[in-house]
Amino acid sequence: MAELRCEQIFASYGHGDVLSGIDLVVPEGTLTAILGASGSGKTTLLRVIMGFIAQQHGTVMVGETLVARAGGAHFPPEKRSIGYVAQEGALYPHLSVAENVSFGLPRRERKTSARASEVLNLVGLGSRYAARRPHELSGGEQRRVALARALAPRPPLVVLDEPFSGLDAALRVETRAAVLHALHAQGTTAVLVTHDQAEALSIGHEVGLLMEGRLIQTAAPTVLYRTPASLDVARFVGEAVVLPGRADAGVVSCPLGELPLINRDIQGLVQTMVRPEQIQIRRPFAGESTHLARRAGVTARVGTLTFYGPDSVVQLELDGLPAPINARVLGYDVPEPGEHVELTVGGEVMAYLTAAKGSLTGHRVGLPQTHRLPR
Repeated sequence: MAELRCEQIFASYGHGDVLSGIDLVVPEGTLTAILGASGSGKTTLLRVIMGFIAQQHGTVMVGETLVARAGGAHFPPEKRSIGYVAQEGALYPHLSVAENVSFGLPRRERKTSARASEVLNLVGLGSRYAARRPHELSGGEQRRVALARALAPRPPLVVLDEPFSGLDAALRVETRAAVLHALHAQGTTAVLVTHDQAEALSIGHEVGLLMEGRLIQTAAPTVLYRTPASLDVARFVGEAVVLPGRADAGVVSCPLGELPLINRDIQGLVQTMVRPEQIQIRRPFAGESTHLARRAGVTARVGTLTFYGPDSVVQLELDGLPAPINARVLGYDVPEPGEHVELTVGGEVMAYLTAAKGSLTGHRVGLPQTHRLPR
């Protein structure tokens, strides 16, 4: 195990900075997911960590070893003791599974199958796959072999480049579980880059959100989702209902009522951020008048809905709002289009000063930018 530390990383390809002042710490034995859209700089950061390209400024340390300093030390990839899992696995088609797994081992260890069998078992395949060729494997099995190959030399750090892309939903869940088990069993520090919000939130000890070459917020998944540092973060990490409001004394007044705030110190005109699953829908009981229902909460008219099975997204029209808002409800109790329902909001919500307009450099609502797990 080894801590990864990147400090003030700037990198460019000659047309402006792709990475601008990246500070990243991945504690030893943990997995940090780097989340970002296409073009945000995820691949460039990965390439800097691996040593495929040199940064223009900053340092990269793996454990106590300085592997890269701009204008100074630059260890080539093969000297950094970092395992690498590419997007498509990148297995050698002419080699067997065991030969692929053993490829990065010292020559004396390649002659025996002991380590190959060990890591194949670790990723949930077993030695029965040893003699197969890559074309005889499913996509998920190929990704597991690629991970086994990366783990075989016992690297202190593994970097995974969107390792679950292209897999169907069921296979993605199965492969993800196998990868997490293997990394945990070997105590390996890991960095995973992805554009999939659900994937990042479900597997990372911490998630770093990369936007326009800057690491905007790094936090535990629950912290990132519940207390995003800006409206841009809130909108990228899941769905967000954003409403105008006024904050005072730890409460915001908005079209959904008087709601308690997470960031209680904020005052004045704000944008209120509510997650769709916080909006709870109550359908009036048989014989209950609409007038009585209005007294208990905010009323809305159901518009269109999208059914996903376990849950549904319901579009709700509120008086005074120019556009509908979305609520996410359980699939077994979906209201009908045109029905009038009562709305309440569960839990606390976030608010952002209206002047910030959700900009990347806007008001960060007084929350800590990072939230590190105890070692």
